[in-house]
Amino acid sequence: MGIEWEALQWGELITLLMIGTALGMDAFSLGIGMGMSGIRLLTILKVSLTIGIFHIVMPLIGIGLGLFLTSYVGHVAAYIGGMILVALGLHMLWNAFFGGKERSPLLKTTFWGLLLFSFSVSLDALSVGFSFGLFRVNVMLAVSIFGLMGMVLAAAGLLLGRRVGSWFGEYSEIFGAVILLGFGIKFLL
Repeated sequence: MGIEWEALQWGELITLLMIGTALGMDAFSLGIGMGMSGIRLLTILKVSLTIGIFHIVMPLIGIGLGLFLTSYVGHVAAYIGGMILVALGLHMLWNAFFGGKERSPLLKTTFWGLLLFSFSVSLDALSVGFSFGLFRVNVMLAVSIFGLMGMVLAAAGLLLGRRVGSWFGEYSEIFGAVILLGFGIKFLL
């Protein structure tokens, strides 16, 4: 029995790591777009920590809401996330063409911009939280892994975007906006 239990624990850990990586990939991809605007390291730390916290809180909210809302909210969550990302992308484009040298206020990670961005990349974690009601999952382990993976992958995307953004110079905000718009439209379709 000890060997079976040990194998089950490793299987659960590997599964949770895979789900955490999948959830964090949105943060990584969108972080590239946000990082292309040339954000500072302290800002990368703030954004990454906030995304990590949201990747913990959103599945817990999903678990709390329960199975009753799974199909309805899971469908709506993708649309809400898509609309937020399209709005952020359009805002970045507007600022790139009509805002002069000033960077987008949302990308200065104002309190609301940071929450909006973190919320949009963490909506899929809400849906995953709903599904936890169907399985026996170690909730604390799961949300810890999701938070850690969301934070690490967001930081990696932001750092990569920051590096790539310096290559594109003044066009980096336009490229970042196109990335956010693309993902937003993908979520809406």
